[in-house]
Amino acid sequence: MNNFVYDIPTKVYFGKDQLSNLGSELKSFGNRVLLTYGGGSIKRMGLYDKVVEEIRKAGLELFELSGIEPNPRIGSVREGVRICKTEKIDVVLAVGGGSTLDAAKFMCAGAHVDHDPWEFFGANAKPIETALPLVTILTLSATGSEMDTAGVISNPETEDKLGRLAGPIRPRVSFLDPTLTYSVNAYQTACGSADILSHLMEVYFDTEQGMDMIDGFMEGMLRAVIKYAPIAIAEPENYEARANLMWASSWAINGFIACGRQCDWSCHPMEHELSATYDITHGLGLAILTPRWLEYCLDEVRLPRYVQFGVNVFGIDKNLEPMEIAKESIKRLSDFFFKDLGLKSNFTEIGIKAEDFAMMAAKACRDGNINGFKTLSAADVEKIYEMCL
Repeated sequence: MNNFVYDIPTKVYFGKDQLSNLGSELKSFGNRVLLTYGGGSIKRMGLYDKVVEEIRKAGLELFELSGIEPNPRIGSVREGVRICKTEKIDVVLAVGGGSTLDAAKFMCAGAHVDHDPWEFFGANAKPIETALPLVTILTLSATGSEMDTAGVISNPETEDKLGRLAGPIRPRVSFLDPTLTYSVNAYQTACGSADILSHLMEVYFDTEQGMDMIDGFMEGMLRAVIKYAPIAIAEPENYEARANLMWASSWAINGFIACGRQCDWSCHPMEHELSATYDITHGLGLAILTPRWLEYCLDEVRLPRYVQFGVNVFGIDKNLEPMEIAKESIKRLSDFFFKDLGLKSNFTEIGIKAEDFAMMAAKACRDGNINGFKTLSAADVEKIYEMCL
């Protein structure tokens, strides 16, 4: 196990009716607030009015940027940066799911530099040393952006979808009210749950020596998502189900489970090329890729990890032959994604074409190989894509 530094400074208000604290938290950072959100669902659900009321009660000056896209675009980030600079914004308030939160993170960073925010990304990425404070109100359990240092932005002009980690963009305060996810439809609940599972499995399936107690936390969160996602789909206003998904979303990717591990993620870079090229929902791409990736990586060296996963997460009989347990665990994960959650099971169903595989695989491996659970070259990534047809 490697040395690590653990620091999660995000203050979380979890549960119902916490927005009464919003005004005072925003005011602690200044008086000029930029509110960012997506396509208007927060207005339909009445959240927008509540947020504006709390901002007005605190005597703060409000500015707005709406229309943040799924798979957020660099154009929206640029517009947010422009507003922050022109209006001398003190704090950004992002209300929505991971796309809105990710875009807001780079607005906060971009407000403190003179260069274009796209220069934060890529092989010659410029540093993020400071950023405006970010406060978030989460409406979709999926990305974990409410407590992490990560964000992913798409550039339609270059067909790139690139991620970035930086401490200064971690939210200062996040409001996590499970009731705000009641209106999330079955499809987005399923995709969000697949995203949470992928965040956990990208760390769980690695080659580094870890700690049993961290494995236990991951297995517990995996079991919770597998238990509660179907309940949330069947009973959208089941508070226990929504709360479990929301808290698992945050802790799957806030740095806690990754302590001491340095293994690259594999499915995320492969999926980013799918959604960069085809603009599909991120969680759907991950659901299709993950079982095939596990199947492709399965060998005698990695077999014990599959056995642990199958026994401790899916409750498969530990007395079965190890390879049988491994294959059954992949089958059960596939059944969860495509039967229990009802997601499409292959690329053909969602219009992804084999003619783009070579290009997408090369971009997924733009820094060389993917040095994850199993080292993957561009040729390996192509083969995994082919398994998904």
